[in-house]
Amino acid sequence: MSFRGFSRPNATSGMGVAEHSKNAFMELQRKKVHRYVIFKIDEKKKEVLVEKTGGPAESYDDFTAALPENDCRYAVYDFDFVTSENCRKSKIFFIAWSPSTSRIRAKMLYATSKDRFRRELDGIHYEIQATDPTEMDLEVIRDRAN
Repeated sequence: MSFRGFSRPNATSGMGVAEHSKNAFMELQRKKVHRYVIFKIDEKKKEVLVEKTGGPAESYDDFTAALPENDCRYAVYDFDFVTSENCRKSKIFFIAWSPSTSRIRAKMLYATSKDRFRRELDGIHYEIQATDPTEMDLEVIRDRAN
């Protein structure tokens, strides 16, 4: 039996989701308080925590610069754009950042915990798995959103 809002560790990865992580996502999605949220797995606490948030005025370059060069992270990014019909729209991207230079243990931990964490974030439009910056370039985001 499972209760919505009760976060228990996943049987395969053992990672739970901190309530603050879900709240940060809700603030990005509904209140537009954040442009992006970067999440980190805390192995000692066995849960996914918020590492950094970016304000609404921050750019995509600010977001990509905030991701570590040699370690895995999960992130959500709220991408605003204007359609060809001149309508303002917003799409939320879930990005699983797993650079090729990160430790194998970290890659495995993030890979086995991703689906469980992703299910907690209701309202994601697109998902991107990136191992280097070119796989999540702004052009890739634009193409997926349109």
